[in-house]
Amino acid sequence: MLELRRDGADMVKITPRLALLLTLPPLLWAGNAVVGRMAVGSVPPLMLNALRWVLASLLLLPLGWRAFGTAAARRQVRERWRELGLLSLLGVGSYNALQYLALTTSTPLNVTLIAASSPLWMMGIGALFYGERPHGRQWLGAALSLAGVVVVLSRGDAAQLARVHFVIGDLLMLLAVLSWAFYSWLLARPPASLRGDARPDWNWAEALLVQTVLGSLWAGAGALGEAAVSPGALHWTPFVALALLYVAVGPSVVAYRCWGLGVTVVGPAIAAFFSNLTPLFAAMLSAALLREPPQPYHGVAFVLIVAGIAVSSRR
Repeated sequence: MLELRRDGADMVKITPRLALLLTLPPLLWAGNAVVGRMAVGSVPPLMLNALRWVLASLLLLPLGWRAFGTAAARRQVRERWRELGLLSLLGVGSYNALQYLALTTSTPLNVTLIAASSPLWMMGIGALFYGERPHGRQWLGAALSLAGVVVVLSRGDAAQLARVHFVIGDLLMLLAVLSWAFYSWLLARPPASLRGDARPDWNWAEALLVQTVLGSLWAGAGALGEAAVSPGALHWTPFVALALLYVAVGPSVVAYRCWGLGVTVVGPAIAAFFSNLTPLFAAMLSAALLREPPQPYHGVAFVLIVAGIAVSSRR
């Protein structure tokens, strides 16, 4: 097990369970990116995001209905609507909407490259707003992980990076990464009304249901705006139905539960290094769907990314 420094005094150990909690979300989110790209042309991006979170809310309802089941429970939500509304906007209503939008105009190469900068934004936001000063090993770990991502994106050919051209989708993905960074810090450092004795007595399903319900309102508003500005048709096919089921269960309910547990233990800055596994998983999933065997550079990238996680985690 690795000893991991979360701040100047706290030390936690990376157990196999904790490593799984932080590795499973990148795998599921990689699948989300692949499915989102495949769905372009079949489902408008903001409609896809709205349908995803409505379905996720329905799946969570049997487990978390008590969060809205009584007048007292609903009052707890209303009293914290600002904090909960911001949390759901950043983590549910914005991130994937921006990602799905980015995939309509940008290439998977560019989108993944921008998403790979997440550890740097996590550390920057932590330093500016939360007083968390990154250690030298965290910067070194970020560099190693980013090097691994670059290997994946360039397919082992550095010259390919020179042919990257940035478009409006790249800016949208940058906004998505910033949204996710703030969301992760709000999980680790929640406002006063959502921590300690002031926090409602919600279990994980109830807390996530509150986020998905409020996030569905944000996502629905985005879908209505999309329909008014740039209407697009939804083409129902077996693939679209399976895609909706996957993005509602895996990247939504399962991944958000695991990410929330992991971030509260290690903090957003360290968790962000695990998120750099996403492009590697995306490359492997794309290769599997295209029936292309893994290449040697996938192994090199995996070693670099894991090295970045290990270096940033050690004392």
